[in-house]
Amino acid sequence: MDFKIRKGKITDMPAVLELIQELAHFENEPNAVEVTVADLEQHGFENFPLFKTFIAELDDEIVGMALFYPRYSTWKGPTIHLEDLIVKKNKRGLNIGRALYTKVLEFGYKKGVKRIEWVVLDWNTPAIEFYKKTGAIILDDWNTVQIDDKAIKKYLETTVI
Repeated sequence: MDFKIRKGKITDMPAVLELIQELAHFENEPNAVEVTVADLEQHGFENFPLFKTFIAELDDEIVGMALFYPRYSTWKGPTIHLEDLIVKKNKRGLNIGRALYTKVLEFGYKKGVKRIEWVVLDWNTPAIEFYKKTGAIILDDWNTVQIDDKAIKKYLETTVI
């Protein structure tokens, strides 16, 4: 089965959203996706895009994607954050995920980034083992920290500077 990897286009965003929703189900968060096709179109293709995508196609069907964006490390300089890499469940095992991963790494290398980073769930053993085989380091001593929009609002409303 021959697949191709290409840059994402605005017309791909409905399929990208479907893949994001499939990933949310895989990660046991089926109701967590709030982003819409319109959001993806706006945020990925406005004057200053917030992210880029690589798309995997097989027989003219979008079967996978990688979504990433630039970051900056005060210690290292320019980096990339790989937000999501997903392949449709029925298309896994065809090296599509590896090809998407490689494409992101090639992109970052050509851009001269000092690091590409992402998070992986601690129970996703196949992904962790794959990443380790590629030379990635799993940081056990760092915790991912998040504050959502409701908590931001509450904090700002109750904090005096």
